[in-house]
Amino acid sequence: MIKPLFQRILVAYNGSKSSLHAFMYAVMMAKSFKCKVKAVYVVDTETIRKLTLTKFLMKEEGSVFKDDLKRDGDRGLDYIARLAKAKGIKIETEMRHGAVWSEIVKAADEYKADLLLIGGGDENTSSKMVSHGLAGMQDSEIIGSSHCSVMVVKHPYIEQLFKIL
Repeated sequence: MIKPLFQRILVAYNGSKSSLHAFMYAVMMAKSFKCKVKAVYVVDTETIRKLTLTKFLMKEEGSVFKDDLKRDGDRGLDYIARLAKAKGIKIETEMRHGAVWSEIVKAADEYKADLLLIGGGDENTSSKMVSHGLAGMQDSEIIGSSHCSVMVVKHPYIEQLFKIL
């Protein structure tokens, strides 16, 4: 018997609208294809470290910024877990610390993901994505370094489809 193309989906979630759309897509896939889903949020401590070393941020500011990102991550992961539960899907969530792209790739490897979903940005989310570390260069690094297939979700009506699921 042929193994399904994907049984384990990892979603890179950063609180942006586009990463929420990727998560919604993963929940819809889980519902349709009976696969497992894990969402990962990364507190970008690597960028904070670099900004502190270059004196762009004071050490105390970096610590406050890190704590704020951690709180945002906790709230965001809790929110998407509740969204999935409302659709009858149980998901795993994880918060990691480090460089965003490398932590996402490591998380996908550790989870043995068959598919990695990332959100495709738009003008309305680009500034938030940059502040949360998952934009442009990060996407390229994730796509280039991943050991599994990567899908960039850019579905224009994902929210409407998710509501009727």
